[in-house]
Amino acid sequence: MRKIIVSNFVSLDGYIAGPNGELDWHVVNKEFLDYAEDMLNSVDTILFGRVTYEMMAAYWPMPEPKANDPVIAGKMNGLPKIVFSKTLDRVEWENSTLVKDNIKETVLKLKEQPGKDIVILGSGSIVSAFTQMSIIDEYRIIINPVILGAGKTQFNESLDKKILKLTDVKQFSSGVIILYYQPIQ
Repeated sequence: MRKIIVSNFVSLDGYIAGPNGELDWHVVNKEFLDYAEDMLNSVDTILFGRVTYEMMAAYWPMPEPKANDPVIAGKMNGLPKIVFSKTLDRVEWENSTLVKDNIKETVLKLKEQPGKDIVILGSGSIVSAFTQMSIIDEYRIIINPVILGAGKTQFNESLDKKILKLTDVKQFSSGVIILYYQPIQ
């Protein structure tokens, strides 16, 4: 069965974006790009909520990321993307599919299909919803050496307590640390 993996940047104080959605604090260097390339090679589907989808769809198809990060841009543009949104009417970024209803059923069917793993990038709203539904198999929390003081959290306040097991740790020379967790069922 395919795994649902969350791979998200987080500040030391637990935010995935600044108060106005800022992401300028992400440490993106060669080590991180190597991680990102490996991670994208291990998946064949990306899941997004509306906000992250719109941000990614406005960035990755542009000439600059294609020139600066051709491998990652190729994966981001080429991989199938599923967007969970009740407010969007359509999705236009290549290989994107919109899902408005039956979210849990859609994800469970995806997990049963043959293929590589599935990743959620950003998308705090669906990370929270899927965590509450107990359908996430691995959390990769990419802690950046920054304290934001305020911002958007990865999990909403109505989430039930979940117990996780640390399965791996990777440390980069930049001070970024990736913590790998699996839920304890």
